[in-house]
Amino acid sequence: MRAGRRLRDLSQRISPPQLTVLTFALLVLCGAGLLALPAATESGERTPFAAALFTSTSAASVTGLAVVDTGGHWSFLGEGVILALIQVGGFGIMALATVLTLVVGRHLGLRMAVRTGSETKTLTLGEVRRIAVGILTVTLVFETAVMAVLTLRWWIGYDLPLGSAAYLGLFHAVSSFNNAGFSPFADSLMGYATDPWITVPVAVGVVAGGLGFPVWVELWRFARRRGERHTWTIHARITLSVTGCLLAVGFAAFLALEWDNPATMGGLDLRGKLLTGFFQAVMPRTAGFNSLDFGAMNTQTLLVTDLLMFVGGGSAGTAGGIKVTTFAVLLFVVLANVRGEPTVHVGHRRLGEGVASQAVTVVLLSLSLVLAGTLALMTMTTFTLDEILFETTSAFATVGLSTGITADLPVPGQMVLVFLMFVGRIGPIALASALALRRRARAYELPEERPIVG
Repeated sequence: MRAGRRLRDLSQRISPPQLTVLTFALLVLCGAGLLALPAATESGERTPFAAALFTSTSAASVTGLAVVDTGGHWSFLGEGVILALIQVGGFGIMALATVLTLVVGRHLGLRMAVRTGSETKTLTLGEVRRIAVGILTVTLVFETAVMAVLTLRWWIGYDLPLGSAAYLGLFHAVSSFNNAGFSPFADSLMGYATDPWITVPVAVGVVAGGLGFPVWVELWRFARRRGERHTWTIHARITLSVTGCLLAVGFAAFLALEWDNPATMGGLDLRGKLLTGFFQAVMPRTAGFNSLDFGAMNTQTLLVTDLLMFVGGGSAGTAGGIKVTTFAVLLFVVLANVRGEPTVHVGHRRLGEGVASQAVTVVLLSLSLVLAGTLALMTMTTFTLDEILFETTSAFATVGLSTGITADLPVPGQMVLVFLMFVGRIGPIALASALALRRRARAYELPEERPIVG
């Protein structure tokens, strides 16, 4: 009885962001413990805890960076643990982010505080349960569809046994929808770069998971109303439009910068170039699959990819980064200031008070973490700035793309990436939630004074 009372008292004192951090840390440690078992490796030897912790963090944070060959080092048990971490991590983040990020401003009669947005209704416990069921449904639908296509392709097109084809289909379907980027193949999907039956379903899974559950709710409502007038939420409009723009920008940039690069797409025909350009434009959304060698890409391409990875995908989804809505809010703030407007408007709506300051806080703290991680790795290694910046951005944005230096980093450097992956996965969510939940009115205001800006 006393133990139960203590747990209840503790749950009342822990805020939702703190609970998110603790739950995620427990998941990572449990995964690391399982991966450190001898049975988790093909050789039967125990994996060093640092490597097990790195892999567990990368899987739970749905990143995809690896210090050992996923298909060659881990046994069926080890790969099963990685797959479970990806699924639990992706679903858990989607569920928590949907409840904590979709809704804002008022505390409910639950032990944990959640936020409700200006365009949503107050959540009840039953509605929270329905959200979880809805997220699970969307997850299973997309993963099953992607798995079916991939399984048939590997079975019929590559003459693999049905069991092996189904396993590869399942692994890549879960990894793609959760934007993880893990693959049993040592070269990711480079061996299938020009096969649309492999790369397109994976890309579709990445985009679907990266849009976020709130957007899929909007799309479902729009599809059901056929012909009826549908009022889109600001969140859905921003997510869909900015995602489309970033995909187009990434596609054009990859084609322009890598078209004649003999080490990447220079030797491909027109169809192959368009397919690989599209696939690599999708991956910074943020999944770590690659059909081209990023280590052989031009420096300009790496910089463009850094920017795309940092922005990431949609809120309350499996993608990482600062999120496309945060990026869009900053653009609208800049536009409003250039026009001299006192408030920020998007479409026919005015952005709520405090949204701009939250976006600025998230971006500046995120930049600080990436730069700090980059500086730390530069002092530990002899790799170039573009390689290290690419690695730290990929880790923080939970992308998983790499120029191939991950396994060559010293253990302290790998721990820097572990920290970036952990903070990058739950940091923006927890920070945005904490900022919204801690907002309170001031009892008085001090005299106003404007410093010189610029």
